[in-house]
Amino acid sequence: MASGALSSDWAPTFTAVDRAAFLPDLMWPYDLDTRASVTVDKREDPDAWYAAADSNVPIVTQWDDGAHSGPGPGKLSTSSSSMPATVYLLLQDLAVEDGMRVLDVGTGTGETAGALTHRLGPGHVTTVEVDGVVSGTARERLCRYGLYPEVVLGDGFEGYADAAPYDRVLATVGVREIPGAWVTQTRPGGIILAPFGTLYGNADAMVRLEVKGEVSMGHFTRRVEFMKLRTQRGPDIVADDYLSAGSLADADTDKTCLTEGEFLTGQWSDLPFVLGLRVPACHHKVADKRDGARPVWFYSLSDLSWACVMLRDGEAEAEVWQSGPRRLWGEVSDAYHWWQDQGSPDVTRFGLTIAPHGQRAWLDDPKESWPV
Repeated sequence: MASGALSSDWAPTFTAVDRAAFLPDLMWPYDLDTRASVTVDKREDPDAWYAAADSNVPIVTQWDDGAHSGPGPGKLSTSSSSMPATVYLLLQDLAVEDGMRVLDVGTGTGETAGALTHRLGPGHVTTVEVDGVVSGTARERLCRYGLYPEVVLGDGFEGYADAAPYDRVLATVGVREIPGAWVTQTRPGGIILAPFGTLYGNADAMVRLEVKGEVSMGHFTRRVEFMKLRTQRGPDIVADDYLSAGSLADADTDKTCLTEGEFLTGQWSDLPFVLGLRVPACHHKVADKRDGARPVWFYSLSDLSWACVMLRDGEAEAEVWQSGPRRLWGEVSDAYHWWQDQGSPDVTRFGLTIAPHGQRAWLDDPKESWPV
C-alpha cells in the first residue's frame, strides 16, 4: 500500500476485506512499466495470480462489455479492480461517519461496496452496476463474504432514487458530466466524489463536491484514471468526415514553437486535463511516432473544424494545419499559454461548480469561472 493511502480508521477494513476474494480466476493485471495488460490464470499459475492480487496495480476483470472472454486482453477494458492505494485514498477523501448512507456507483468486483459495508454496516450502502453479469457476480461474492449492501442492477448515471437521500456518493467510474440525479439524491451538506474529465481525452481528476441545495461546488483532489460510465465514453471520431469537409491540401498552415517535450507530457501530467477544461467541445488524438515525426490531431465536436500539429524530433518549430470555422490549434495554444502564465497550476487549484444551468470550472476562485 502506498504511503499515506491507508488511514488508521480504514486499516481494519483493509485487513478484513480481502481483494483476492473479489477477483476472477482469469484476470489481466496492468503492468505500469509497459503500460499493457497481461494475462494471469489462477488455474494455470496460482502463484502469479496471488502475487497480482496482492500488488498495488489495477486489474482488468472484463473486456469489451463481456463480449471478449480471453485468454488474451481484449480491445476495451470495461470492468476492473482499481489499485488498492487509489481505493483507500478515495475512501479517506469520502470522510464517512457512522450512520451515513452511501451510494456506490460502479459495483465492478464488489470490493469497494464491501469495504464501505464493512465500515458502515448493512443497510447503509447501495451499489449500482449496469452490467448484469458483473452485478450478479459481485452480489455472490459479497454474500459469500458476509457483506450485504443493496446491490442494484441499473444505470449509475441515474443513481438510485429508491434508497435516497444519501450522505455520500462515490463513483469509481469516470464521468464527463456530473449527473443531476446524484445531486438531487444527496442530502444538503453531503459529498459527491467522482472521477471527472472532458471530451478532450481520457485525463480525469477526482472532484469532491459539497451539495448545497441546487448548487454543488468543490475542488479537484488528484489525477486519476478510471473507466468511463457506458453513457459517458468518448466520441466516435471518423477522421474522413472531417477531411472531407476540409482537406489537408486546402487547410490553412502555420508554425508553432511548442515542442513535443512541452506539449506531450507524461501520463500523470495535469496539462491534458487542464486543456480539456479550457478548450470546449474538442477531442484530441496523439498518433504513434514514425521516422521521428508525431502528428497530434484536434477535432471539434461542435462542427467539422480540425487541426493537426506535426511534431518532429530535433526541430525548433512544428508545422500546423487548420480547417473549419474554429481555429482549434489557436484555442489549444492559447489554453497552454494561459496555464503557463498562471504558474502551471496543478489540478488541486482547480474546481467545479454544478448548477441547474450547467457546469463551470474555475482556478482558485469560484467567482472567476467558465463553462465546461
